[in-house]
Amino acid sequence: MPGASGVNVEGSCEALCRTLVSQKGLQRETADISHSVLYTSLMGLLLVTDNEKEQLSIGSGRVGLRNIGNTCFLNAVVQCLSHTRGLRDYSLLMSYRDERFSKEEAKLMEAFSQVLSGLWDVNEGDTVVNPRQFYNIFKEAVPYFSGYSQQDAQEFLRFLLDKLHTEINRRPYVRRTGKEPEQTIARFRISEEAAAMWKKHLERDDSRIVDLFSGQLRSSLHCSVCSHSSNTFDVFCDLSLPIPKRSSAGEVTLRECLELFSQEEKLDKENSPMCERCNRHTECTKRLSIQRFPQVIVIHLNRFTTSRWSISKGTVYVSFPLTNLDLGRYGPVDSGPVLYDLYAICNHAGTVNMGHYTACCSDENGWCFYNDSSVTPVSENQLQTNQAYVLFYQRSNSTTAVRK
Repeated sequence: MPGASGVNVEGSCEALCRTLVSQKGLQRETADISHSVLYTSLMGLLLVTDNEKEQLSIGSGRVGLRNIGNTCFLNAVVQCLSHTRGLRDYSLLMSYRDERFSKEEAKLMEAFSQVLSGLWDVNEGDTVVNPRQFYNIFKEAVPYFSGYSQQDAQEFLRFLLDKLHTEINRRPYVRRTGKEPEQTIARFRISEEAAAMWKKHLERDDSRIVDLFSGQLRSSLHCSVCSHSSNTFDVFCDLSLPIPKRSSAGEVTLRECLELFSQEEKLDKENSPMCERCNRHTECTKRLSIQRFPQVIVIHLNRFTTSRWSISKGTVYVSFPLTNLDLGRYGPVDSGPVLYDLYAICNHAGTVNMGHYTACCSDENGWCFYNDSSVTPVSENQLQTNQAYVLFYQRSNSTTAVRK
């Protein structure tokens, strides 16, 4: 039918390559897998994926979600994730059943996949999908979201991805006992230190969520007393960007938000960590950068400000590129262009207490506006508003579909 398509095999080939590399104990970038091994394995894989393609014809995806009581935040986020192709295909194929190693039952992942099955049903019998079962299971896992009050979409997204990751983790569970000993790494090169920390992370946390959404932040500290520099590396699944203040109403660009996020910050003694060389708290400077770029980068525009007595929302218009967002300048010096294309937006309209979430998502036939059960086509020039809250970008110039 029009709008229906099969799922390509790129993700499956990627998974096979990752498995072969892992079994041989090789680094992905330098792996030398014999042609005979790859040929035999890929031929077998292609036979399997041909069957999968026949079983997984999908519809247009232009199906709404029922609001079951202040759940517009859930509906907007699910629509954005539903249009994250790497996650959609993985869910519809139920690939997690074959590769998960978690002891937890994949109840939430199963319910999430069921919702996506309704949204992408090739027959499109239902114009609206009811997410009640999925939401009930989510609330059991995260009681913080119980009740019928409005919730924050970005907060929900973080909890959801974390819980899905836990259920489909490819690594066996290892209990963390207290504070872990500090990693002692010979600091010859920053890239080597970062790679070692990333490898350590993957030894415990490795899932399709990590494949797609996880990146690595570098925090650089420079002591103002002894000039000692140090780096720490943290995993992130979204970037929460500050919005520059304006003395008068005016447009702010996404690049200005990124510049503010990554600009050097001065820390006084009370707010600085201990200098490794001085062995005391000193004045220092701190700078954030992206050490490892994810396949999907989720950018949260921090519109809500918390003061001692209240929470307020900023309605500054932030312009953002639809294609070729280049984040290379915010990464290592040798990054070169790192390009992303926008494919989904989570919007927030209204105030802190009286707000409503919607989504705009792209598919092969253009963009659509998702307002709970209502789905309507929308043009590209209608996407940029002062309601944009969470932006979803897909890496467009990476050499592989999923890179670790």
